[in-house]
Amino acid sequence: MKTSSGKRWLYFGLTAVLAVALSACGKSKDGGDDAAEASAALTIEELVPLAQQEGEVVSVGMPDTWANWKDTWDQLNDKYQVKHTDTDMSSAEEIAKFDAEKNKPTADIGDVGIAFGPQAVEKGVTQPFKTQYWDEVPDWAKDKDGHWMVAYTGSISFFCNKDLVKSCPKSWSDLENADGSYKISVGDVLKASQAQHAILAAALAHGGDETNIQPGVDYFKKLAEKGLLSKVDVTPANIEKGEVAVAMLWDFNALGYRDQFGKDKYEVNIPSEGTVISGYASIINKWAPHPNAAKLARAYIFSDEGQINLAKGYARPIRTSVKLPDDVQAKLIPQDQYANAKPIHDFKAWENTVKGIGAKWQEEVQVSVQ
Repeated sequence: MKTSSGKRWLYFGLTAVLAVALSACGKSKDGGDDAAEASAALTIEELVPLAQQEGEVVSVGMPDTWANWKDTWDQLNDKYQVKHTDTDMSSAEEIAKFDAEKNKPTADIGDVGIAFGPQAVEKGVTQPFKTQYWDEVPDWAKDKDGHWMVAYTGSISFFCNKDLVKSCPKSWSDLENADGSYKISVGDVLKASQAQHAILAAALAHGGDETNIQPGVDYFKKLAEKGLLSKVDVTPANIEKGEVAVAMLWDFNALGYRDQFGKDKYEVNIPSEGTVISGYASIINKWAPHPNAAKLARAYIFSDEGQINLAKGYARPIRTSVKLPDDVQAKLIPQDQYANAKPIHDFKAWENTVKGIGAKWQEEVQVSVQ
């Protein structure tokens, strides 16, 4: 489930509208979808009258409280008279819903973790739409045909309570040399994707990757043997009680907690040697009852206004060209701290790695946690 603790005009006449709609139903000579090309040509201005005819967009996994979706939905309604409803659910549940309801669909668009984008395409539950901002999205953050597109990213960061830590860590080396003055909370590696990505982040910083997380496991094993790993889970309640000195969190979660529990009391840094950068991608239901409203929603999410909305919710916009207002920019970590943040390149490999990560953690790290 996506929660705030966690863990997304004008057209040229009716004739042209019908022509685009009809062309989207066919196949190109090389077997590709004409829909990919037709949809890519539609701008926000062109989509508005089509979306207004449908009148609403129904999302899944895009609640108001996650990444400040509220402002985007409010603006779609205020600017373009497109109403919105959402049902919160996990990435896997979104894909399953699209598939289960194909004969009587209710949902139009969803927001899934990047690893689930390829799964949705493989399942055959999505339709392509590239938006007018396609070229500004890095290749690693989009499906080549536009079936999924990452709108915002997150990176594993260090969340630090300055009342408990004299000098907040800025590197993995800093953590390793904490000399027992504080302990580090990782979270539930057996269940939490955030904690699993913390291991991957450490692996990337020490020469590993999604196919080889052993350097990350070895790193945490060393911390455990030094008595530096905490048994305290990373929850808002434990943070508020002052039981978490340093924690591994997605940067948008860490920044949210910082502002919630005291901006002067907490510090957030991206580890300098390296970390993992991931993201959330929009997927449009292949059988969406309001397909043009869904495309408008995606296009707006990638617009300057939509990207700023995400930044207000502490997520880092995928479009680096967007000029954020000073007060919004001030909420985020300086861009130069992300110089060594690396994306996952092989999602299938990471999926397989995750299957064994819990057992490896228990056998090699957990046994030494004091």
